[in-house]
Amino acid sequence: MFDLELMSILLPAFAAGVLVLSTHVVLGRQVLKRGIIFIDLAIAQVAALGAIVAHMDHRVEDIPFSHVWMPALFALAGAGFIAWLSKRMADELEAMIGCFYVLSAVAAMLLLANDPHGAELLKQLMSGQILWVSWSQLLLPTVVYAVVLLTFILRPQILDGAGFYLLFALVITLSVELVGVYLVFSTLILPALALNKYRGKGPLFYAYLVGLIGYLLGLVLSATFDLPSGAAIVATLAVSALVFRLALAKLSTSPVEMASKHRL
Repeated sequence: MFDLELMSILLPAFAAGVLVLSTHVVLGRQVLKRGIIFIDLAIAQVAALGAIVAHMDHRVEDIPFSHVWMPALFALAGAGFIAWLSKRMADELEAMIGCFYVLSAVAAMLLLANDPHGAELLKQLMSGQILWVSWSQLLLPTVVYAVVLLTFILRPQILDGAGFYLLFALVITLSVELVGVYLVFSTLILPALALNKYRGKGPLFYAYLVGLIGYLLGLVLSATFDLPSGAAIVATLAVSALVFRLALAKLSTSPVEMASKHRL
């Protein structure tokens, strides 16, 4: 049974998950539609690289909110570079984004090679520390995500243009700060994959449900069995996505298709 102290930790962590899901479900569907699966990993890794650069230079680290604006600058630059590549190397874009991710990851490792706290910082950026998120940390993401969601509603065509990369970079920067690179990727891709073949009603509703169940179960398992929260949530998101994909595949199969399969 959860006591009040544990609930005070789990509630802001779950709220952080809900916030991340609010934008990532929509963006994840667009990522699959564009066929640029590695863009989330690449931008998240570049944002993490920005955080590492800020950490390495104490003059920058002492500037207020450097942990936010420095990763944002790197993410925006990375998104701009990918947008530029999309117009000139469209047939090789996914491969180029994958290379961009690897080079960013290598740069992060090299920068932290001689830092005594480098391994811990790298682990924090990759796996995140969602269990230690405070309510005050959620204020800025709430405002930014609300503006982004409102933009999606009022100008949905922005998702099909170059503006997608700008919004993507802003959202990913804040998400990496909250939940880490691995959860950012999982939250974008797994709910989208769960609904990728679904042609029935309410795909967004089910995609959000996939994410909510994954985060809730992951946090509960993490707290109950003292597991790493990020890894636990990634695992439960994957299970949730698989269950929904299989279940919805059966629901979306029409009687005509069923009869055709039986005849075959």
